[in-house]
Amino acid sequence: MAFTHFNEEGRARMVDISEKDVTKRQATATSMVKMNRDTLQQIKAGSISKGDVLAVAQVAGIMAAKRTSELIPMCHPLSLTGVDISFTDNGEDELYIAATVRTTGKTGVEMEALTAVSATALTIYDMCKALQKDMVIGPTALLEKTGGVHGDYRREQ
Repeated sequence: MAFTHFNEEGRARMVDISEKDVTKRQATATSMVKMNRDTLQQIKAGSISKGDVLAVAQVAGIMAAKRTSELIPMCHPLSLTGVDISFTDNGEDELYIAATVRTTGKTGVEMEALTAVSATALTIYDMCKALQKDMVIGPTALLEKTGGVHGDYRREQ
């Protein structure tokens, strides 16, 4: 199997996607922040001293998705058509994050979705670290993707 991110000299390169077809593409990634029950309750009650944790984290995730190509060296800059960050929890000690990213283009948005949930989780940690330093982030994973030459993918649970 040939490595697509290396040129003939064995050096890194950005893959040329100019011949690929434009298609609708979507990816959803998930992550989780494990914390104390009290921390989760304060987040949900909006009583964290730094402000509305979920609102700030949601904006951070959207911003991160838009800037993925600046963080991940071989990612193409993409014109995203939508980014949605959502939160659920287990009512105890786990806050779940999902990011769905969409585009119409020549390459997928898996990295944008993964970057979005990662930045969202890191922002939650940052805003709550004065209350609890031993929060754990992860696992972070691609849940599904649609579109493109490699077809659709859905993670086995």
